[in-house]
Amino acid sequence: MTDISTSTIVNRRITRNADRTDRKKPARLTPERLPAGWRLIGPLIILMGWEAASRLGVLSPNTLAAPSTAVRTGIDMVLDGSLPVHLAASAARAYSGLFLGVFAGVVLALLSGLTRTGEALIDGVVQIKRAVPTLALIPLVIIWLGIGEAMKIFLIFTAVLIPVYINTHAALRGIDIGHVELARTLGLSRAEFIRHVALPGALPGFFVSLRLAVALCWTALVVLELVNTQTGIGYLMNRARDWGQTDIIVVGIIIYALLGLVSDAIVRFIESRALSYRRALGS
Repeated sequence: MTDISTSTIVNRRITRNADRTDRKKPARLTPERLPAGWRLIGPLIILMGWEAASRLGVLSPNTLAAPSTAVRTGIDMVLDGSLPVHLAASAARAYSGLFLGVFAGVVLALLSGLTRTGEALIDGVVQIKRAVPTLALIPLVIIWLGIGEAMKIFLIFTAVLIPVYINTHAALRGIDIGHVELARTLGLSRAEFIRHVALPGALPGFFVSLRLAVALCWTALVVLELVNTQTGIGYLMNRARDWGQTDIIVVGIIIYALLGLVSDAIVRFIESRALSYRRALGS
């Protein structure tokens, strides 16, 4: 009896300990997400060090203007009306190429991802273009389209098209086969299948590609606006380089960075709304 009682007590203790372990919060393999404000600590430290080096004379204004100087210059350019004009020109080029590239990328991904004929005709061509840097096409596109706005928009378009196509095509190919079989069982038409199954299934990959496309359209624009332009942020920076105006160059860099970050934030906001159903299913 004593042995039985002792083993029973031991088993009960083991069971209680196991229950306590189960009730404990599972260990996280990755650190918890930091609040958004904390991510500004690193950039703020860099800005303060940059400003201090400029004020102490360690960093010459001829080499790099201080952040405070660049801010004052930017405000003056806004007040005299010169900056908004060039900003509007850059935004028009970037977003025209972005819109055309996203539209073409989605259409080509649908044709290639949903039909064998489309994949045979399209995928190989896109993969070849993927291996060729967009900026390497500048000499040829100048011969085709000249050095005006059409050339710049076309090159942004080609830079944006590739990531949109690749990620959307991969998402279409990764749609759950069970959903495809269900659509066949229900007798959905091709248009209904695209609307109710293909497009919703491709949305996660599409938004990943859209964030890459937004960054690429501004990256390509930085280089393209150095080629025979009379308007745009790149034109301001190129002219400032000739006159050694590092404050205007810094203003241009900050504007490119802000435009890229704001565009990415807008895409992430739309993504969170469009894919809110995934959080609801996971909860």
